[in-house]
Amino acid sequence: MLIVEIFAAVLLSLGALFFLIGTVALLRFPEVYTRLHGVTKCDTLGLGLVLGGLILYEGATLASVKMVFIIVFVFLTSPTAAHALARATYKHGVKLWEKSVVDRYRELGNGDI
Repeated sequence: MLIVEIFAAVLLSLGALFFLIGTVALLRFPEVYTRLHGVTKCDTLGLGLVLGGLILYEGATLASVKMVFIIVFVFLTSPTAAHALARATYKHGVKLWEKSVVDRYRELGNGDI
């Protein structure tokens, strides 16, 4: 095995680990906001690592260029979509977890439902 293939395998494994951590976060966290936060962070990073490993394994091809565009697209849209979902959920009236100590959205005057 070449060093590049070993590094690609490490990136693929780390990406799979982050997907697993995101799944555990989805099952363990108490309410929609923390679940959304955990899954978004882990899945975005996990996909970046998996595609990075595939790019290394594939080499300089058209498929690698497409994967770079996918990484950029996901890194730009995933946090934006998560923010939009969280804001819509808040506006819809879903309450924060009872142990949450800070509600910055309501403090800014945007929490009127």
